Amino acid sequence: MPQDPAIPVTDAEAACPATEANPPRPQPPRLLTTEETTRLLRVDPSSVRRWRAERPPQGPPFIRLSERVVLYDTGDLQTWLAGRRTTPGARRKTA
Repeated sequence: MPQDPAIPVTDAEAACPATEANPPRPQPPRLLTTEETTRLLRVDPSSVRRWRAERPPQGPPFIRLSERVVLYDTGDLQTWLAGRRTTPGARRKTA
């Protein structure tokens, strides 16, 4: 039976190279709080909260665990940032 990914890997497991019998485990997503996200993006927390409150929501994708708990996946943040990149001199894509 596969081990729960939330359970940490032991030193013995970490020392074994990935093989067919011991495939590499996917890393769980790194989830950031709103405050951690604002530090990463270098924006004011009110901006991130405003993005979420817009209809439709703006800004990076988020995970609402409850009314007061919102998390951001680092992979989603990287994808969102990449989509906002502007390359000077590059031609715009046409639809």
